[in-house]
Amino acid sequence: MAPEGLDVGGKVVLVTGASRGLGLAMAEGLARFGADLVIVNRHPDAGERAAERLRAHGGRVLALEGDVTRPAEVARFVGEAVDAFGRIDVLVNNAGTNIRKPALEVTEADWDAVLDTNLKGIFFTAQAVARGMVDRRAGKIINVSSIFGSVGFPRVAAYAASKGGINQLTRVMALEWAPYGICVNAIAPAYIRTEMTADWLQDRERYELIVGSTPLGRVGEGGDLIGAVVYLASDWSGYVTGTILGVDGGWLAR
Repeated sequence: MAPEGLDVGGKVVLVTGASRGLGLAMAEGLARFGADLVIVNRHPDAGERAAERLRAHGGRVLALEGDVTRPAEVARFVGEAVDAFGRIDVLVNNAGTNIRKPALEVTEADWDAVLDTNLKGIFFTAQAVARGMVDRRAGKIINVSSIFGSVGFPRVAAYAASKGGINQLTRVMALEWAPYGICVNAIAPAYIRTEMTADWLQDRERYELIVGSTPLGRVGEGGDLIGAVVYLASDWSGYVTGTILGVDGGWLAR
């Protein structure tokens, strides 16, 4: 049993991009600590498979289809979540993508695909959920950023720009919504073993570069994010807002 205040029992948490990878890992951690979940994904079959896995932890789980790049769809799935559960206490703004290319080869379509998901989607999902939180004068928003919002790295121009934007959005939203009792923070992971990073981690040279750049000497696993997301969703972080929390094995400390 979690210490009083640290668990998220009874809280309704909406997680975007939760059918796999970081989103599923964080959703599973939240489910283990008692949250009721709304998971949003573009692919309903994958979303329902993830929901079945999450229901094994005993909480209520609703899987919804939605594309965060389309504000009208965001408004629709946020409304459906509120209709089903009565409110949204916590938003985990996780949906994201990456296209790795040298900067000279990035096309307009590449740029739009990454920025529309990672930055536009983050903003309009937070905006839609925050409207209900403003009315209740309470809520938690957790944006998923990256170490590349703070440091440069080759072949991730659009991704790094989007994550730097997330960090700034997090600070601005934290300031604007603090008077309504809403805490807005971000989690900034380093390399975590997921489908998105699988190709890189299978390349021995790149793997050794990543591990060699990480003071703790290993690649992160999805479970490494659970403590951070549960803490930021819980009442224990009620005086924490505007923070970018690195979950990075010491990467940014270098």
